[in-house]
Amino acid sequence: MTTTTAPDILGQALLAYHHGQAEAALTVHCNVADDEPLPAAYFFRTLLQMPELERLALDECRGRVLDLGAGAGCHSLELQSRGFDVKAVDVSAGAVQVMTERGVRTVARHDLFAPLPANERPYDTIVLLMNGLGLTGSLAGLDKFLVHARTLLAPGGQILATSSDVRYLYEDEDGALMLNLNGPYYGEVEYSLSYNGNTGASFPWLFVDAALLNDAAEAAGYTADFLGEDDDEQYLVRLTPIAS
Repeated sequence: MTTTTAPDILGQALLAYHHGQAEAALTVHCNVADDEPLPAAYFFRTLLQMPELERLALDECRGRVLDLGAGAGCHSLELQSRGFDVKAVDVSAGAVQVMTERGVRTVARHDLFAPLPANERPYDTIVLLMNGLGLTGSLAGLDKFLVHARTLLAPGGQILATSSDVRYLYEDEDGALMLNLNGPYYGEVEYSLSYNGNTGASFPWLFVDAALLNDAAEAAGYTADFLGEDDDEQYLVRLTPIAS
């Protein structure tokens, strides 16, 4: 019996761009929106190319930093340049290879629920950028991550994360919301990625509105401080565990 591994679509595109294919681009498929192109170059942006909320998040980092869903490592590299001790994590083998080749000093391949290795000190800051809370996949996954994150954080630590309210996707021409109140939460969506004629497996992604995130944080024993919001309904939040 042979097992097949799902193609690393993101990693293929990142490697192609990193190795000189400047026009490399993914196609993003979503169950609640039209297909969209996503240039691989976006994962390699410099500080000046980053949205204001991302730059603010980097400015708010302190201590040892854990960059979850690090992609091509643009945030980790910027933090390294500022003297931070950073560990960059991604599930994509291609992304991990790209980050290593680009000079990110500490890189690991696993998801955000992996336990802290026995020989590793906890972190002062966890960053989840590019709508990074989406990696939790669902409201249940968000609750699970908030519990797990306590095992990754040092005393006085913080999570800096971005997410968005996507209710605008469900508005009709008059601005009325067309939501199925008996269905799943409207911010729980399904994505898949295509590159170079191949499509990867679908994966869940969470866009959580600020009020619901605040409730989840409170239930998990965190304070939520909303640090900024942009014109696309995306926000940056600082989650700080309340000392027990």
